[in-house]
Amino acid sequence: MFVRVVLVLAALLVLLYGGLCLSMYLGQRQQVYHPEASWQVRQSPDVELLHDGVKLRGWVMNPGRGKALLYFGGNGERVEDSRADLARWLPDRTIYLVAYRGYGASEGTPGETALVGDAVALFDEVAPQYSAVAVLGRSLGSGVAVQLAAKRPVERLVLVTPFDSLVRVAAGYFPWVPVNALMRERFESWRYAGAIRCPVLVIQAEEDEVIPAVRTRALVGAFGQPPALQVVADAGHNTIQDYADYRVSLDRFLR
Repeated sequence: MFVRVVLVLAALLVLLYGGLCLSMYLGQRQQVYHPEASWQVRQSPDVELLHDGVKLRGWVMNPGRGKALLYFGGNGERVEDSRADLARWLPDRTIYLVAYRGYGASEGTPGETALVGDAVALFDEVAPQYSAVAVLGRSLGSGVAVQLAAKRPVERLVLVTPFDSLVRVAAGYFPWVPVNALMRERFESWRYAGAIRCPVLVIQAEEDEVIPAVRTRALVGAFGQPPALQVVADAGHNTIQDYADYRVSLDRFLR
């Protein structure tokens, strides 16, 4: 009788564990991407890009400058909220902030391959108009930015609160789940870092409560040429933009 009870309990645990893994596998896009936070658009976008039949929409700040900057935000970020700050901090660059597909006024459904493809298409559209194009990626956007910089001649690359691999970040949160086998949205920036030839600045939040410091440091170590590293004291993952060291670092690196 005791053995039967143990076997039943073991079977229930296996079923529960399997159900958890299946739920994570099927729902991973909902866990990685949060476009719902960006759907209330305050102002109409002023730039549109058609890629693979999907209309992407966004904003252009400081038009008419000689150099440009492409900005890729976090997984729940409204990129339009960064317009005024970036335009003020980087007055010598035209700044493009295009919402990810499925975010804001952009059509489609987000996914790693699609987001990277959109980023490459945006670069190809913008680059002929400027003497140089820099790229800034924040949090999830760092994963997009790294892959773009590995595929195109980016002038300079800024990575804010970045990680080496979304799989490894998830494994730290869920060590009992085989995330490496389950995750399709991988954003393994470490695989692409060695192919990047432009100057790179990594900006890390000292008190980052989302991306562990070890994951940022692992990415730094993956570059063939060590990037510049700025640790913003006391800053959190979502508050780093409020600190003067963040703004000063951007200005010095991108001027």
